[in-house]
Amino acid sequence: MERVISATEARIRFGEWMRRAVEQNETIVVQRGGRPYVVLLAFETYQRLRPARQADWEQTAARIVALGQRWRQERGDLPLEPPPEDLIRKMREERDAQLGLP
Repeated sequence: MERVISATEARIRFGEWMRRAVEQNETIVVQRGGRPYVVLLAFETYQRLRPARQADWEQTAARIVALGQRWRQERGDLPLEPPPEDLIRKMREERDAQLGLP
């Protein structure tokens, strides 16, 4: 769940917002001047999101390269089925679903 609060509210009730981020797994967006400024979320969530992006990208790139090499060895110049664009779109949709993006 995501909640939007003002910077003043965050300052006044920071301890409560920290507890909610950890205990209720809330993401708190802190606005300053009516614009999103920072996000308060549980450290566990942060750890899960941050390193996963780089590690997933590197693993995916390595898998793509290996698949391309294997494909060329086995199939020569035959076209890819399904088209690469479809595969990329599907991977992006899976990534967005994992990150909880619309």
